[in-house]
Parts: sequence; structure tokens; C-alpha cells
Amino acid sequence: MNTETKPDLNIDRSVGDFSYDVDYEFDAGLGLTERTIDYISDVKKDPDWIREFRKDALRKFESMPMPTHWASHDLDNIIFENIRYYLSQGTAPKRSWDDVPADVKRTFERLGIPEQERKFLAGVEAQFDSEAAYSNIKAAVGAQGVIFVGSTDGLQKHPEIFRKWFGKVIPTGDNKFSALNSAVFSGGSFIYIPPGVKVKHPLQAYFRINAENFGQFERTLIIADEGSEVMYMEGCTAPKFETSTLHSAVVELVALKGAKIQYITVQNWSANVFNLVTKRGLAHEDAEIKWIDCNIGSRLTMKYPGVIMKGRRARGEVISIALAGDGQHQDTGAKMVHAADDTTSNIVSKSISLGKGRSTYRGLVQIGRHLKGCRNNTECDALLINTESRTDTYPAITIRGKENASQHEASVSKINAEQIFYMQQRGIPKAAAMSLAVNGFVNDLVQQFPMEYSVELKRLIDLEMEGSVG
Repeated sequence: MNTETKPDLNIDRSVGDFSYDVDYEFDAGLGLTERTIDYISDVKKDPDWIREFRKDALRKFESMPMPTHWASHDLDNIIFENIRYYLSQGTAPKRSWDDVPADVKRTFERLGIPEQERKFLAGVEAQFDSEAAYSNIKAAVGAQGVIFVGSTDGLQKHPEIFRKWFGKVIPTGDNKFSALNSAVFSGGSFIYIPPGVKVKHPLQAYFRINAENFGQFERTLIIADEGSEVMYMEGCTAPKFETSTLHSAVVELVALKGAKIQYITVQNWSANVFNLVTKRGLAHEDAEIKWIDCNIGSRLTMKYPGVIMKGRRARGEVISIALAGDGQHQDTGAKMVHAADDTTSNIVSKSISLGKGRSTYRGLVQIGRHLKGCRNNTECDALLINTESRTDTYPAITIRGKENASQHEASVSKINAEQIFYMQQRGIPKAAAMSLAVNGFVNDLVQQFPMEYSVELKRLIDLEMEGSVG
């Protein structure tokens, strides 16, 4: 029996809503030109192929129009020339917590990260604006041959692995924001799990935006070699500013034969953040990739984790929870591409809209006519808190061939007024009653989160309901 004590995370939105004045050693200034690319490449000592990769991505970004569909009407508020694309106190992450600069240390201490790393995590990386401020991996995990470093270290110290897969799962020109990330990426994680190694405890990263008028563009690449297993968890926070902030990450996962990757996200962005993220995994024969995604906060989130099931019997899964508060739009979903026989995909999405919040499920499932034995299940459930909130569901399911199957279920419901009245009659305040109802709605999915993240998720829902129910 596992008797290990797991920490109770006390991270909430109010804890994340702070910022410090920081003296940055490197600042690329406002706007994006080829000079910006050269500045970033010079600071990071990029090899020539990365510098050219960035410049090619910049050309693609400039040539691609802004998306004119989906939630794109809100994207007009992003003024690219008013964004700072690189801010850093230094490019080398600290391996000892004592060596982290005091102002950065205060930030992460308030988020409880050092304590969590000591108590539970096998490794942790904490990114502050453009670069990792702290990166550490426990000796027992390192002894297994696991590599867990920032993307810059991965590029420079493990080029034979990094270059083989970098940009192969998500091409530069996949969309305008993946091209932008490819041009200015900095930070993020590089992880390699050797064949047969099963990492027992999660690897974890925190992404913190501290600066105003800033864009964070981390790039994460995780490779699980044959028969290996890993769980990766990330948390994201930012303070509230009057101006818009852009977060545009790219995450590529590669699960080789028989490998398993779980990627867990709990985002807690403030309401000024545009969160435009491209995440995709490539699952080889008998491999499994599972995304567990919780989206709370931000002004607009556009995120559709995907899995390409390249090998026979590969499996992809997306478990998603989105909460859209007043004035927020959570445009989330999943993309599943079956590219081999006997592959299986599962999508389960739950959304809550309150105030004038809007949640959108947008899914893509593709099974080709040359395939057989493929199965997909898609479930989309939405909960509306009041008459002004909104939800939409846009499934795009293309099933060809005679030996494949898919099933889709969607439901929209309103919060049960009688249930709320009943709880109030027993002395439970209205906000607490609403929170209990919402937590009950998502409880079956929350149980799939690791315990320490399910505790945080429940607290975040409680805070949202507290602030929105008068």
C-alpha cells in the first residue's frame, strides 16, 4: 500500500495576482522583426540551423493571415508590435534554489513551488517570463537516464535527440501562432525517457508571466522511448494588468512503441491573457497519449490538444474541463487523427459558463477509409449558470470505411434551482451551494487528476463561484 503523503496545494487566483519590478539583463524591446530574431539567437547562442528555423518561421508568420474563423473576432485586440518577445534575467537556469535571484524566488515561494518540489515532485522547472529561473531533477530519476532540462539545454546538450523530433509533430506553418512560437520560442521543457523506464512520480513545470506587454512562447518536447512511461504536469499563472498579454506555446509529444505519456495542465491565467496554444502528440504502435486539461481564466483560450495515432493499437485521449467566467471565452476541444488500424480515441469535455462567459467545444476526429478496427468516443457536456451565459458545440467527425465506428454525445443543462434552494434552506450560502453543484458536475473528470491538482482545481472553482454569485 502506498502511504506517501501528497501535498495539499494552496494555489488560487488571488495568490497568483501579484508582480514585482524586475531588472532584466536581456530585453529584445517592443515589436517583431528579423532584428528581434537575431537578438534572441545571439543571447541564446543558437546554432545556425535554429537561427534559420526562426527566420523561416517569421516569414511564414508574416505571410499568414490572422484566423478568420472560430473565436478570431477577439484576436484583433492583439497588437503584435506592442509586445515584448524576450525578457530574461539570464539564460542559465539555477540548479540550487539558493542561487535563484531574490525577486524571482519571492514569486515562486508565494506559489509554493520549492515546498512542493521537496515533498513530492521527481523534478521541477520554473519558468519566469522567457527563461527557466530554476530547474532541478531528483537524483533517483536522473540515475534512470531521464533527461529533464529546459528547451535551450536540450537543444545544446542533446542535439542528436532534440533535432530528430523538434518541429516534426507540429510543423512551423501549422497555424499562425505555431509559426510565431517557432520564430521566438524560449523556455519550456525538454524531456527524454529511456526505453523501459517508468518514472514513478510526476515531472512538473510552472510558467509565470510577470511582465506587462509581454508574450511568453515556451516550447516543450517530450519523447518517451519504447515501453517507457511518464506523467508531466504544468501550472500557469499571471498577474492582472490593464494591457493584453499573449501566451502562445507549442507542445510536441512523441510516444514510441508501447510508451505512455500523460500531460496534465491546470491553467489559472488572469483575464487579460490571450492563451493561444498548439499541443499535439504522435503515438506509435501500442503507445498511449493522454491529455488532461483544465482551463480557468484568460480573456480568450484557443486550445485543442491532439493525438495522431500513427501505429497499430495506439490510443489517444483528451479529458477537458473549461470554466468561462464573465467576459471570458474558453474555445477548447480536441483533435484525433487515426492513421493506423485498430486505433482508439476518447474525448470527454465538460464546460461551465457563468455570467456573460462563453464556452465552446470544437473537436476534430478523422478515420480514413483504408483503415479498419478504429473506434472513437466523444462526449461533450455543458452547464449554464444563468441566462446570459453561452455554450456552443462544433464536432467535426469524419468516419470512412466499413469497419470503423464512432459515437458522439452532447448535452447542455442549467444549474438546478431546486437543488440550490434546498441547500440554502439548510444554511449553505448561495455561492457555496453553486460551487457544490458545479464541482458535482465535473467530479467524475476531476477524479482523473492527480490528487494535488484535483485539490487545486476544486479551490479554483470555489473562488470563481464566490466572485460571480451575488
